[in-house]
Amino acid sequence: MKIGFVGLGIMGKPMALNLVKAGHELFVNDNNAENIQALVDAGAVKVANGKEAAENADLVITMLPNSPQVKEVALQEDGIVAGAHEGLIYVDMSSIAPLAAREVAEALAEHNVPMLDAPVSGGEPKAIDGSLSVMVGGDEKVFESVKDVLNAMAGSVTYVGPIGAGNIAKLANQAIVAVNIAVCGEAFTLAQKAGVDPESVYNAIRGGLAGSTVMDAKVPMMLARNFKPGFRINLHIKDLNNVLETGHGVDSPLPLTSLVRDMMSVLNGDGHATEDHSSLVRVYEKLANIELHPGLPEEK
Repeated sequence: MKIGFVGLGIMGKPMALNLVKAGHELFVNDNNAENIQALVDAGAVKVANGKEAAENADLVITMLPNSPQVKEVALQEDGIVAGAHEGLIYVDMSSIAPLAAREVAEALAEHNVPMLDAPVSGGEPKAIDGSLSVMVGGDEKVFESVKDVLNAMAGSVTYVGPIGAGNIAKLANQAIVAVNIAVCGEAFTLAQKAGVDPESVYNAIRGGLAGSTVMDAKVPMMLARNFKPGFRINLHIKDLNNVLETGHGVDSPLPLTSLVRDMMSVLNGDGHATEDHSSLVRVYEKLANIELHPGLPEEK
């Protein structure tokens, strides 16, 4: 399939590369010339904007930072809407506010361009190996027509409901991930302060009810003090802002999410905004006056 792909950042670049590997013809655009070149070297074609991406493609995918960027690329004068043609489908795989997804979908519908919101979960490692989880909102028939393309980037692709439902699912995902990471930092700080090797505690509990994908992905990073971003604090702040905005809009209480969002603000203020969200452990280290590490305290 001919696919326009706009947004080749930490997630978009490996996702686009996987589409090329799957045999699709890509027309790519991004602000980062180096990332564009990586796709061109893999066989993609560079285009100037969303309009050119749409003109050359049957499907346009965007992977952008937030709602304003999606609106800009989709609806501005040189955006996707300007390149609209019969048969074009638009899939936004960014994580944005559900109301923004619905707004863009309504605008594109006036030009007979159906839209799906299809945010992803899994971070950079799963974007690279093509095992992302994709949650999709929009017309189910449109979803079925592009499902095979989405599967080229994913380990699971799930239809959730009408437009906006994909991002509602992603907001739920991001709240759960954030709180899970935070409580892992809290629990393993407790273990170390109590004189027990936190790595031993991790190995003891990971196979039980407390075990989770989040724990297995993030606790080893905490113990190794490896905060190279798979998913950055500043991006998780953006997602939690969307969670809180949506929750307030429908009068749904979010006390735990709100607390973790505030913890991330501390990290942002301390200069850790571009670190992996596993660096939430730093907040507990700061409060407990320790640095988490494997082994007993005297072995540090």
